[in-house]
Amino acid sequence: MPRIIVQHEDFDAGAELARLNTPGVGGVGSFIGLVRGEEVRGEGKITALHLEHYPAMTARALAKIADEAMARWPLNDCTIIHRVGTLHPGENIVFVAASSAHRDAALRATAFLIDWLKTSAPFWKREDFISGTSAWVAAREADEAAAAEWVK
Repeated sequence: MPRIIVQHEDFDAGAELARLNTPGVGGVGSFIGLVRGEEVRGEGKITALHLEHYPAMTARALAKIADEAMARWPLNDCTIIHRVGTLHPGENIVFVAASSAHRDAALRATAFLIDWLKTSAPFWKREDFISGTSAWVAAREADEAAAAEWVK
């Protein structure tokens, strides 16, 4: 059964990977997303990222996509952990992993899950900048294009 967690606290990626290493697993694909501290839109560097969500809506949406990954590929298991609240550059924001008897299924499922999270998961993100301003994060064209590849 997929492991889905939305939390304020950081996660232990090593412990999560170890949890997926069960009998019959030949590979685990994983992705860890970090808060960037880059310069954005002439506002200066990002100093904080605020993530908001509606818990019931988020839980349903994440369970649906995890179930879809489990149905598309012969996975032993998968994990989605997404943080909410205020995060700072360099901090973990998301962990996605999938385990399977074969690496291709694990890697493709992991890519599918993170592409979907970037475009369709019900999280709202606001960036604070060193300039003292803030802005809501809009969808990126490249992320939408990556997610669209899974629909074909």
